[in-house]
Amino acid sequence: MSVIKKPDDEIRLKIIEALMQKKTSMPSIREIQKRTGLHKATIKSSLDFLEKEKILLGFGPKINFRGLGYKLEVIEMLQIDTSKKELFGKFLDVANKDPNLFRLSATIGSGTWNIIAYHIYKDVESYHKGTQQKYYEKIENIYDLVKDRQIFYATEPLYKNASRTDSVLEIIKKERGY
Repeated sequence: MSVIKKPDDEIRLKIIEALMQKKTSMPSIREIQKRTGLHKATIKSSLDFLEKEKILLGFGPKINFRGLGYKLEVIEMLQIDTSKKELFGKFLDVANKDPNLFRLSATIGSGTWNIIAYHIYKDVESYHKGTQQKYYEKIENIYDLVKDRQIFYATEPLYKNASRTDSVLEIIKKERGY
């Protein structure tokens, strides 16, 4: 009898949860087996399946960036005139080379904001200096592109700081009754 694997079935969710536990930075089949009670062949085929389905994107350590001195996360809402294709392309080129900018995406919602940017910096001063040097001093006519922006500084105290992966797993488990 053939079993149809699904990325969000109970077995695959158990394996992902085992990978998410502390001190798991690489998939150790033996460790996952201890945590889940599943057979090694099931674990191996599930890992292969989850990678093929692009559910598992990689493995690595989880770090506390605040412990490395980066205590400020900046969320920037931008109103960008994307009809200015060449200028927008220059902006994206700079953004893709900016190590402090870790996410840039389109956004839809109320108001006129159409881009959201997430930055990581040591403090407010380094954010302003960095964005000024990287974007506003380097991209000619940037004010023709960026019509408005609103900046939010996310810093301590953190009232909740859950992993998106943990949250999604919990939601799926509750929906499915696992």
